[in-house]
Amino acid sequence: MAWVVLTAVAATALTGCSGFLVPAGEGERAPTPSARAATPPPPPVTPPPVADVPAQGPGPSPTPTPTPTGTCPASGAVVTMGEVLTAMMSRAAVLTLTNCGSKPYRVDGYPSVQALGEGGERLPVKVNPAGSMFGRDQGPEALTLKPGATVKSMLAWVSTQEGGELVMADALELAAAPDAGARVQPLEGHDIRYMDELNITAWRAELPE
Repeated sequence: MAWVVLTAVAATALTGCSGFLVPAGEGERAPTPSARAATPPPPPVTPPPVADVPAQGPGPSPTPTPTPTGTCPASGAVVTMGEVLTAMMSRAAVLTLTNCGSKPYRVDGYPSVQALGEGGERLPVKVNPAGSMFGRDQGPEALTLKPGATVKSMLAWVSTQEGGELVMADALELAAAPDAGARVQPLEGHDIRYMDELNITAWRAELPE
């Protein structure tokens, strides 16, 4: 009789525990979502529109505004001095004569060059019709320039063994010829203000070599 009672009790115990004998993963509830919702990502930032800019290609450059060069003298010829050239402790500059008039201009000889002092007075600086290390003097040549045509000359600063103290000039008076209209070229800011003598080549269509 006791054996029957034990058998019944064992059967009841197995029946009550049958809920634990399930395959792993079956009967499990889905995890409860967190009460704190995830923060949504910020909206994408749209860059401001860029204005269309025309491409800058290698097109033609704008035409520069012409620089006034002064009034054309009554002679119809104007003389200008270029940049100062340097070589082996020597100085020189190219003079250019331009026919700025409306008629042909005849040239035959040398430029007229005169050193001027602070008050515009003429200084005793000798000007030689000769060449220099920048080019030899080929001598005068009769040329007729059409309006706008040019000829050139080389002006060089030279020192002599007999030269004493250098003369300081504030400007040079330049002209196509002694009887033509002159133009003053300031020398401020240049070491060429100090001079002994000047050498000048004759007017030529091409610079001397």
